[in-house]
Amino acid sequence: MGALHADTVLVVDDDPDSLRTVASMLESAQITALVANSGRAGLDILSRTVPDLVVVDAIMPGLDGFETTLKIKQDPALAHVPVIFMTGLTESEHVIEAFEVGGVDYVRKPVDLDELLARVRLHMANGRAVHASTASLDATGRMMMATDTSGELLWCTPKAERLIARTLPGWDRSETNLPAEIRSVVERLLSRSGTKGGSARVERPNCSLELAIIEHYRSNEVLIRLTELNPQRDAQKLQLQLGLTQREAEVMLWISYGKSNSDISEVLTISPRTVQKHLERIYEKLGVETRSAAAAMAIKVIGQ
Repeated sequence: MGALHADTVLVVDDDPDSLRTVASMLESAQITALVANSGRAGLDILSRTVPDLVVVDAIMPGLDGFETTLKIKQDPALAHVPVIFMTGLTESEHVIEAFEVGGVDYVRKPVDLDELLARVRLHMANGRAVHASTASLDATGRMMMATDTSGELLWCTPKAERLIARTLPGWDRSETNLPAEIRSVVERLLSRSGTKGGSARVERPNCSLELAIIEHYRSNEVLIRLTELNPQRDAQKLQLQLGLTQREAEVMLWISYGKSNSDISEVLTISPRTVQKHLERIYEKLGVETRSAAAAMAIKVIGQ
């Protein structure tokens, strides 16, 4: 499956006139239009290339727009692609269903082409921003995911996906729901007042998975950091690979877990001042000047 480099939109509609009209509008706006006259044909195109956005008719024979979108969102390689629905339906339940299966917007038929073009451009830009942010987080070793305010998974970085699957074998990203153990922890975190900064753990026999709420943003999106806690193994890695003392490795470990000096003081039963002294020696040994630079180095070592 390959990504296209120009602005590219896949249009899926069983009505030839509508398909032709929308495709012509896109081409006149210097946007490459791929066309499919059925949901199956659309998925066949998507198996070979990844467009910037999909415009799909809600009601089609065979695989309709709702089912087509659900399959798109279940594919990790396509989940980030925004989907706009075209519908002639006026019933609110169909609009709700469009959003429930993963659509980002909808337009009524007969389509106002200027309105559709504006929405296409807006959601292409938003989709690229989210995808780029996810890729950037993954490249730096960050294991992040986002849920809505009810705990439904919206996206996660590939490393977070692998961590969840490793911690709870049998789960994969093609499933739209988080594993029950993680979902219950997320729901518990979200039910607390002032949840920003809150954290909770999923305990497993050999390690723990910590979930921490980083930020609420947009109207319905919660950013969550995942951290695999295996202190003995990870501290040993840091000590051996970075030439640290055992205590320095322990301090650096908890820095990489996102803990403050006061948190580390409690965990290691040493004073905050002693934590700071260890940090200063760590900075000198690693040739870094900031806490974030040390944490980034630790995350890289632990992730190897």
